[in-house]
Amino acid sequence: MTKKVHRTDAAGEKDREQWMARFQVRLAMQPGVDRAVVLRAVKDVTAHCAETGEHPRTAFGDPDAYAVQAAARLVPADQAARARQRNAVVDALDSALKKARDVAGL
Repeated sequence: MTKKVHRTDAAGEKDREQWMARFQVRLAMQPGVDRAVVLRAVKDVTAHCAETGEHPRTAFGDPDAYAVQAAARLVPADQAARARQRNAVVDALDSALKKARDVAGL
């Protein structure tokens, strides 16, 4: 019986780690999110789960959706808008360079 409980705890811990890893990656991909924002969000989730004993999926739902919510809550709107605009410019330049390479045969 002890082995089964141990395996269940290990599986639950692995699931929590996977949830947190996915949350961190998805959060870092949001416009305007920097290291400080990721660390604060992870600290908030970790503290909540430690206090309540809840699994992060139970408390916060899907890690992708919660990453979007956390970014909206933690990143000022103007900072996120500037980051989106910067990303759009970089994407446009990348696309133009790719087309130029294709035309030049590089």
